[in-house]
Amino acid sequence: MGNEFVAVSAELINDKVQFQGKTRTNQPIICDYAPPLGDGQGYTGLELFLVSLADCSGSTVVSLLRKMRKDVSGFRVNAQGVRREEHPTYFEKITLEFILDSRDAAEADLQKAIRLSEEKFCPVWAMIKNNVEVATRFKIVAS
Repeated sequence: MGNEFVAVSAELINDKVQFQGKTRTNQPIICDYAPPLGDGQGYTGLELFLVSLADCSGSTVVSLLRKMRKDVSGFRVNAQGVRREEHPTYFEKITLEFILDSRDAAEADLQKAIRLSEEKFCPVWAMIKNNVEVATRFKIVAS
C-alpha cells in the first residue's frame, strides 16, 4: 500500500489576505484574518486547525464507540487553544471537550475511545503529539 496523496488549494480572492480554500469537489471555505490585515470574513488558520483536530478526534472516537457497539445518539467536540504571545503565535495548549449523548456507554468506554484516538488513530493529534500540550475532558448525557 502506497502513501495517500492529499491535496488542497488556497487562492487569494481580495486585495488583503482573504483566501478561498478548496479540496476535491467540496464547497469552498473562506479564510481571512482580523483587520487591519484582513477583513475578518473567514476562518483563521488556527481556527481551521482546531476544527480539524476536533473533527479528526471526534470521528475516531465515534467510530471506536460504534465498534464497541455503544449507542451514539449525538456527539460534540469543543476545542480551545491557548496561543503564545510571541510570534509565531502557535498553540501552547489545547483543551478538547468530548460530549457524548448515549443511553448505554459508560465513562470507561468513552475514556478508552479518547485514549485510542490520541495514541493510535487520529492523524491530526499524532502530528502535534509531544509538541503541544493537549488536555481532555468528557461527559456523557443521555437524552
